[in-house]
Amino acid sequence: METKNEISNITIHSLIQEFRGKQVMLDRDLAELYGVETRALNQAVKRNIERFPEDFMFQLSKEEFENWKSQFVISNTTATSQDALSRSITMGARRCPYAFTEQGIAMLSSVLKSPQAVEVNIRIMRAFVAMRRFVASNAEVFKRMETIEYHQLKMEQRLELTDKRMEEVFKRLDSGQSPAQGIFYDGQIFDAHVFVSDLIRKAKREIVLIDNYVDETVLDLLDRRGAGVKATIYTMRIDRQLQLDITRHNAQYAPVDVRVFRQSHDSFLLIDDEVYHFGASIKDLGKKWFAFALMHDITVEEIVGKL
Repeated sequence: METKNEISNITIHSLIQEFRGKQVMLDRDLAELYGVETRALNQAVKRNIERFPEDFMFQLSKEEFENWKSQFVISNTTATSQDALSRSITMGARRCPYAFTEQGIAMLSSVLKSPQAVEVNIRIMRAFVAMRRFVASNAEVFKRMETIEYHQLKMEQRLELTDKRMEEVFKRLDSGQSPAQGIFYDGQIFDAHVFVSDLIRKAKREIVLIDNYVDETVLDLLDRRGAGVKATIYTMRIDRQLQLDITRHNAQYAPVDVRVFRQSHDSFLLIDDEVYHFGASIKDLGKKWFAFALMHDITVEEIVGKL
């Protein structure tokens, strides 16, 4: 496996498997990408098991794992596939691996916070987003290929075509350009998480979040900001549990200043000199439809001056 600087988008793409109708990655592949032992990754998950329900993580059955290995023997066409197979067979002698869905991998970023894990997790999250967008934008093409000629294409040709198109998608995602407005629909938790994470990472000086409903997941999200970037939250209420989360968080990580503010109905995210308006609380992104917009005629100073 490559080092973190050598990990390519195609490498990550090749490690995404399908089990039970879901796109997943196996624990041993994630552990190697993050630069930790599989046992250490799973122990971190077990210590935070309440964050990993079944739709975030599940263990493969013996039958599923054996079927997967036999399919790899038949269809493996790349060095990456050969490496993944031999590693999985060797490491899977004692137990079947755990599979992590998109949401599970996103949650891993809250329990594994090493620099390499954070950096690799960004690339993995973008890989899932790119795959989702690629499939959605080519749904009609796939349908025609299925009914007319898809079964006639050789496996090598399909893989080569898919890899080329995926590389184009990754190049666009890596350009660093954030959209000025848009809508996330219900179920796009992963996409919304990536979008807000990218906004937070691009902050150079200060982040101000005005949001009536805050929990520990918002504190975790703000930890993605760069060193020296100040973070302040204005929220409607600080109950006992939230205050406990804030105290524990600030004792270990860069502090987040949380204050009470009851005059706002909507949510706003201020990134340096930019003001983003959100139609939902940050902690609920992707659970229901919501819109966001970069407000060109409203300045950060104007909003901060009224707090």
